[in-house]
Amino acid sequence: MVDYGRYKNLIVDKADKVATLTFNRPERLNAFNWELHSELEDVLLDLNVDEEVHAIVITGAGRAFSAGGDLRGMQDDLDQPPMKRIPMYHGRLLVMNLMEVRQHNIPAVNGDAEGCDVIMASETARIGDPHVRVGLVAGDGGAIIWPALVGVAKAKELLMTGDLVPASEAERIGLVNRVLPQEEVLPAAMEMATRLENAATWAIRWTKHSINKQLRAQMEMTLDMSLALESLTYISDDHKEAVAAFLEKRKPNYTGL
Repeated sequence: MVDYGRYKNLIVDKADKVATLTFNRPERLNAFNWELHSELEDVLLDLNVDEEVHAIVITGAGRAFSAGGDLRGMQDDLDQPPMKRIPMYHGRLLVMNLMEVRQHNIPAVNGDAEGCDVIMASETARIGDPHVRVGLVAGDGGAIIWPALVGVAKAKELLMTGDLVPASEAERIGLVNRVLPQEEVLPAAMEMATRLENAATWAIRWTKHSINKQLRAQMEMTLDMSLALESLTYISDDHKEAVAAFLEKRKPNYTGL
C-alpha cells in the first residue's frame, strides 16, 4: 500500500482504479516551488508502482491548474550560491518520471496552465510556457514537447514570446484535446480515465509506450542541453531583474546580461 499522506503540496484520491492527483497550493495558484517540484517527481514514482491505479487524472485546487514557477520562491533561490540553483538534475527527473509513468494520465486543466496524454481544458484556461518572460530558457521539456505538438515554427513563436494561448486556440493548434465549460472539465477527464482503465490495459499502456519512444529519442538528443542552458540563465542578470520586477510590480528592464 502506497502512502500518499506524506505529501504537503499534493493530494492523491483513489477510487475505482483512478487516482486524482491535485496540485494543492491554491493560495499561490499552484505555482511550482522546489518543494512541489520534488513532491511531483516522487509521487509519479509512487503512482507508477501502485497496482490499484490504472489511470491518473491531474488537476489543480482553486481557480488555476498551475501558474508555472513561483517567482517568490525564485527570489529565495537567488539568495543561494549559484550551484544550489542549478535545476538540471530535478528538471530531467521530473520530465522522465512523467514520461515513464505507465498509467495513462489525463490533465483536467481547470484554469491557467503555464509550463500528458489526453488534455481536457476549461474554456477560460490559457496555456503557455512563460520561461522567457522570467529570463529563463524554456529548458525543462518545452523545447521538446511543444514542437512535437504544434510544429517547429509555432513552437518557436510561443516559446520565444512566452505568450499565453486561449483554450480555443490551444485546441486548434493541438496543445489540448478538448475544450469544455469549466464545470465539465473534471467530469470529462474522469470519464476518459474510466473508459481507458476499463479497456485492454496492456494494449493501451504499450501503445502509449510506443508513441512515447519518439519523444524519448528527442529527449535524449535535446533535454540535457536545454536544461544546461536554462541553468546558465538562472544565474543571469536578466533573470534577477525579471524576479525583482515581478515582486515590485513593474516592467522589467532587461540588459542582455
